[in-house]
Amino acid sequence: MEAKHEHDHGSPHHHSPACNHSHDHSPDGHHHSQDGHDHGGLNHVHPVVSNLKLALALNLFFTIIEFVGGAMTNSVAILSDAIHDLGDSIAIGTALWLEKHSLKGRNGAYSYGNRRYSILAATITSVILIAGSVLIVYTSVPRLLHPETVHTEGMFWLAIIGLSFNGFTAWKLSRNGGSLNQKAIMLHLMEDVLGWAAVLLGSLIMYFTKWYWIDPVLSLGIAAYVLYNALKNLGAAGKIFMQAVPARFDENEITAALMKIPMVNNIHDLHVWTMDGEFNVLTTHIVLKSGSDIADMQEVRKLALKILTDHDIQHPTLQIELSGETCKLSSC
Repeated sequence: MEAKHEHDHGSPHHHSPACNHSHDHSPDGHHHSQDGHDHGGLNHVHPVVSNLKLALALNLFFTIIEFVGGAMTNSVAILSDAIHDLGDSIAIGTALWLEKHSLKGRNGAYSYGNRRYSILAATITSVILIAGSVLIVYTSVPRLLHPETVHTEGMFWLAIIGLSFNGFTAWKLSRNGGSLNQKAIMLHLMEDVLGWAAVLLGSLIMYFTKWYWIDPVLSLGIAAYVLYNALKNLGAAGKIFMQAVPARFDENEITAALMKIPMVNNIHDLHVWTMDGEFNVLTTHIVLKSGSDIADMQEVRKLALKILTDHDIQHPTLQIELSGETCKLSSC
């Protein structure tokens, strides 16, 4: 009796020569689910591209306002946020270009498609923000040591405009969920919202107290917050590139669920990773109990795919083996 190697997608069969078994390439031995296929992802990501275009246009326009306003008010906090927003604009433009590439399906060079372009964009965005944060610190420390007078009324009105621009853009991006790339951009915009809220409060305090040292303190606070989150995003992107197990994945839980399937004797060589933080891939070997037949294989396959779908696995590859077969990957 032949063992079956099951796929949830149209990917080429993955087979290791270390396992001594044959394959059934009949239509019944190949499972293709549209729910996890790339075409389903296209409908999900297209609004992201549209929202990134809007975010880019608004961010560029407001960055110009910030540089002019920062110079007129002599506020290092506003100039620091202008540098931050300029970095955001470059990051959003890069993210937009790479997000479009991530929509492309699989081809001869990229059998899983181009989803990792989205993570590359998130990485570039984070690096730009880290560089911008360092620059902000560099320009703010001298102003903290030697405070200068700032135009608090101008700061106040720029903060109002900044809250409106960045708040609206962040809201638009948050409506569609999205990949790590989109979440990174949305996080930066939310950081801008918080930064402008701080500038608004700081301008009011300085207006009444003349404590102008608050301006560079606000700038350093914004830089520290941005730096912390940028480093966290960079770490998350690095884990995806290194094909780390997704954070929400519990191997013991999935193994236990698969072992509850009737006729399943053993689960081994289980691996899981994510392409972009959303599209998760899993491969594993399922060994059936002695006496299993074709009908048992089909039932095990159906139940296993249902379990993996419920555990947010979009691309499962199941290698079903019979009891007594030799598999050198059984201890992997």
